[in-house]
Amino acid sequence: MARALSFREASRLVARREFTQRIRDRSFFISTAVTVGIIGLVVLLPRFADLGDDSFDVALVGDSTGELRTAVEQQAETADIEITFADDADDAEAAEQAVSDGDIDAYVDADAVYVDQSLDSSLRAVLENAYSQVEGARALADAGIDPGAVSEALSSATLRTVTLDPDAEEREARGVIAFFGSIVLFGQLIGYSMWVAMGVVEEKSSRVVEVILAAIPARALLTGKIVGIGLLGLFQLVLIGGLGLGLAAALGAVELTGPMITPVLLSLGWFVLGYAAYSCLSAAAAARVSRQEELQNVTTPVNTVMMVSYFAAFFAFMSPDSPIASVASIVPPFSALVMPIRMARGDAAGLEVGLALVFMLALISVLVVLAARVYEGAVLRMGAKVSFRDALASRRSA
Repeated sequence: MARALSFREASRLVARREFTQRIRDRSFFISTAVTVGIIGLVVLLPRFADLGDDSFDVALVGDSTGELRTAVEQQAETADIEITFADDADDAEAAEQAVSDGDIDAYVDADAVYVDQSLDSSLRAVLENAYSQVEGARALADAGIDPGAVSEALSSATLRTVTLDPDAEEREARGVIAFFGSIVLFGQLIGYSMWVAMGVVEEKSSRVVEVILAAIPARALLTGKIVGIGLLGLFQLVLIGGLGLGLAAALGAVELTGPMITPVLLSLGWFVLGYAAYSCLSAAAAARVSRQEELQNVTTPVNTVMMVSYFAAFFAFMSPDSPIASVASIVPPFSALVMPIRMARGDAAGLEVGLALVFMLALISVLVVLAARVYEGAVLRMGAKVSFRDALASRRSA
């Protein structure tokens, strides 16, 4: 007679089965490729679209084009915009035609700027400042005053900039990485929790669960399913994080230093905690129904909580110092998506992090016991949806 499997052996056997079966699923590779592709697009898009770098084509017409061109170049460098001069439009008629055809954005003739429809505010500021500089120097010269001496006197004293928070730029970069990590984390949590729910209903509707429970305890089956699918989700998250960081580093978007890797590690850690909570809720909800068609109805409350957590994470990214962000980062299960952002930025105090971990672990402990009891009381009951009260009562009478 074969020896009965212990709880640990049965759980490990089920976890191995779930992991090996799911990792061969086509959806696993598709979701990984799509997520990495989106990360690559986010990194590449600013480069191809040239976002944040203003560039204009301008023609200068008139007698003082040399002086004005030098002044425009200086002002453009100060304003951090790029201006290209159209040297072929050397008279007003040719410049006007170039503006009408859309070949250049504007041309300057005497004391006026000519555009087709409207003048960009950045370009306007550069041209106006350059024109004022040239005309001011000319007025000083006409008055017998050396413009160079005046310019030297005005620029002799400089104001130093002292940054009180020298790590602000780095913390902001970590926050951005953590925010995108929370978006990926949200997809992982909702996707893998749904895999747990679908697996429960699939085994129940096909009555496979009756055969399995004849050999191993219900809690071992539930534990193995949650652990196996969770390990696959963690593996995919590590894969996505590694490929995403590698791609961003190769393109020069980030530098692979310890502070830049920290947000990814935070997302991995909070995925484990968030998945433990949400998967227990999804498994308990799924055990109450016998058909896949009913699954969406019973898992809607769980998915709604995830959506609220996602919007809370977005709010925390936009307003990190708000009381709502502080509370959401502590209260579970919202903390799974919110706290990584605040921790990456350095906005969360040690006490807040400690409270978030304690509250999340306490919630997981309650949900594990509750999910196990509901699962044991409802997974073998076919037909109509089983209420939580009936599932708990069935378990106690078993």
